[in-house]
Amino acid sequence: MSPKKKLFEQFARVAKSLASPNRLELLEALAQGEKSVDALAQATGMSVANTSHHLQILRDSGLAESRKEGLQVIYRLSDDQIPTLMGCISRIAEKHLAEVERIVREHFDTRDALTPVGRNELMARVKEGGAMVIDVRPVEEYQAGHIPGAINVPVDELPQHLKSLPHDQEIVAYCRGPYCMLAFEAVAALREAGYQARRLEDGFPEWKADSRPVDSGTPDPQA
Repeated sequence: MSPKKKLFEQFARVAKSLASPNRLELLEALAQGEKSVDALAQATGMSVANTSHHLQILRDSGLAESRKEGLQVIYRLSDDQIPTLMGCISRIAEKHLAEVERIVREHFDTRDALTPVGRNELMARVKEGGAMVIDVRPVEEYQAGHIPGAINVPVDELPQHLKSLPHDQEIVAYCRGPYCMLAFEAVAALREAGYQARRLEDGFPEWKADSRPVDSGTPDPQA
């Protein structure tokens, strides 16, 4: 076998490990920060045994890494560019698979008529004081990493934080990625309450993969 064919054989191992909706969902969850097998099982709705099986495949193909923490096994992405790889797959699928285009049109595009905020636009708006950024993911994901200056307002806690949000700035919400519904739900609730609101075009993993600045730590106590 030629060296090129040997390389393609190994590349195919990586591609094969991506050929599972369960494993793609696990990669999306890991893109928010490292998590235990139990936490990943809860996040994806799979059994612990099934989750562990899929994680081992991701680890064997070089897409995930693991470590022991007491009795827990903690997983993380092996490379921050993995969300970029997933983004390429999704963009090609949206462009060339009619079923994907239909799902996106019916379940995502129809929920938000306003153009999402791009990353460059967001940085410019925040710098000039024209926008406030909220991270609507769960607190543990926010603590693992977030856009600098973003305030953590988990979507299920949004109603109790409405009075503290400004009416004179546009509020930009982001979550786990372009197909995460949390930002859609937050923007809808904010607009219904009379706020100017849009969502970021994708999510935190894509922001990080684009080598943008990232903060970590506890939420703003004033949020």
